[in-house]
Amino acid sequence: MAQSQSKFRRIQLKLSGEGLAGPGGSGIGDEALQRVAGEVKSVHELGVQIAVTIGGGNILRGGTFASQSRIPEATAHYMGMLATVMNALALQEMLESMGVNTRVMSSITIASVAEPFVRRRCLRHLEKGRVVILAAGTGRPFVTTDTAAALSAAEIGADALFKATQVDGVYSADPKKNPEAEFYPTLSYDRVINERLKVMDLSAVDMCQRNNIPIVVFNLHKPGNMKRIVLGEPVGTVIGK
Repeated sequence: MAQSQSKFRRIQLKLSGEGLAGPGGSGIGDEALQRVAGEVKSVHELGVQIAVTIGGGNILRGGTFASQSRIPEATAHYMGMLATVMNALALQEMLESMGVNTRVMSSITIASVAEPFVRRRCLRHLEKGRVVILAAGTGRPFVTTDTAAALSAAEIGADALFKATQVDGVYSADPKKNPEAEFYPTLSYDRVINERLKVMDLSAVDMCQRNNIPIVVFNLHKPGNMKRIVLGEPVGTVIGK
């Protein structure tokens, strides 16, 4: 398919570590990995440039680990960054096995397995049709991977930030706990921030607002959702002006 069919030229995808988890909700599950890689490949085949920022919560959450141990929180966050590198390498290998060229770029230097993040080099990879997997968040503690994804979206000039979640979009409450929760097909940045809607880190929403980058929140577990969004179908929740 030609790129002209796509509504987007370049997207920034934010994947949570939980999206790659095994049946028990932790670790890396082969079935989940295949499903996610297949979704990314289907969009890549449309000619869309894709950068993926990946979390590490399926392996270790820095803040949670620090609260349950004697490890300083800053150190625990660095450990969480290393978890994102593990996820990035797993996703890279699965995509490569499907015939998709990739590069892993890390915000902390791990020269043996990943390139350091350099904006111009990242842009060149995207222009050459490679999926770029961004690991280690911003490289600094106390900053979420949501914010890292928003920062990357601004740096690379993404047309939108795709936030993959476990539900169909943004609701007034947790739809898994409250069946009467209202679904929001569209939202303004200000409403998300002012009402503290649990979409993603508020600093990430603020950064997208300042750079006029729409956020599309969608269900990662429904096959074809990413492709439908890219082709212009109304899927999930769109956050914008």
